[in-house]
Amino acid sequence: MADVSHRREDLAGHPDVTEMRARYDRMLGGKDVAFVDGPVLLLGLYCAVSPWVVHFSDNQAALATHNLVIGIALGLMALGFTMAPERMYGMSWAISAIGAWLFVSPWIVGTSPDAGVVWNNIVLGVLAFCLGIACAMTARRVKRAT
Repeated sequence: MADVSHRREDLAGHPDVTEMRARYDRMLGGKDVAFVDGPVLLLGLYCAVSPWVVHFSDNQAALATHNLVIGIALGLMALGFTMAPERMYGMSWAISAIGAWLFVSPWIVGTSPDAGVVWNNIVLGVLAFCLGIACAMTARRVKRAT
């Protein structure tokens, strides 16, 4: 049988190397902010179920509904970052705004919340705020590079 081993050569000498690089840049161009989609999805899922995990769904019904809705919103934003990150760059700051809202929501939405409820939403708010800032800074860097 004939020798079918292939030689490995550097692609730098390939005549279409610039076109191939441009194509790969277009394919991978919108994926820079997508690193945050997993943590935001997990944060949103925990936010949605936290009233039942921390056991404040009975005595803080309004805050339980609030956390459920905000958690679903965060989860949908994470799915948006996964499916169309280049279109979601503008929504990066919204995650930070949601984080700030989660931080203060026990006192605004809740009625005399206890320490567990307050700490739950403070931690959720700080994490969402930090993830939003990281996402926005990455989006800003990507826009500046183009």
